[in-house]
Amino acid sequence: MIDDRIPMTREGYDKLKVELDRLRGSEMIAITTRVATAREMGDLSENAEYHAAREDQGMLQARINDLSDRLARAVIVDISTLPKDTVAFGSRVRVMDLDIDEEETFELVSPGQENPDKGRILTGSPIGQGLIGRKKGETVKIQVPSGTIKFKILEISSANL
Repeated sequence: MIDDRIPMTREGYDKLKVELDRLRGSEMIAITTRVATAREMGDLSENAEYHAAREDQGMLQARINDLSDRLARAVIVDISTLPKDTVAFGSRVRVMDLDIDEEETFELVSPGQENPDKGRILTGSPIGQGLIGRKKGETVKIQVPSGTIKFKILEISSANL
C-alpha cells in the first residue's frame, strides 16, 4: 500500500486551512452570485457570462476538493524530532550537481510552502523523493522529466520552516 499521508508543519497546515476557509466562504459566495446574476440574463445557451461563471465555479470547487483532500491526509510533523544526518521532510540539503558542476540547495517542505524558485520543493517531487533517506557524501541519480540528474550530497541541515 502506498503511504498517502502528507507531512506538514503546523504552519503549513494552518496556511492551507485558512485558504480553504476563504475559498469555501467569500470566494464561493462571490462566484455563486455571479452565476445567479448571469442566469438572469436570459438564454443560457448563448450566455457567455453564465458559462464563464460556471467554469470558474468548477475550478474553484476543484481547488476546494484538492485542499480538503490534502488536509485530510496531513500529518503534522515536529521537524525538531527528525534525524539530522539523513535527508527527510524539513531538511535543507546542499548538493553538487555533478553534470554541470554547480551547487544547489533544496529545502524539503510541505504543500503550501513550496517555492521552486527559492529551492523549496515538495517531499513528493522527483528531486525530493530522490533525496529522502540519503546521507551526506552519497551520490544519487534522480529521474526528472528532463532526464536524469546526478547529485552529490554535501550537507544536510534543518530548514527554517
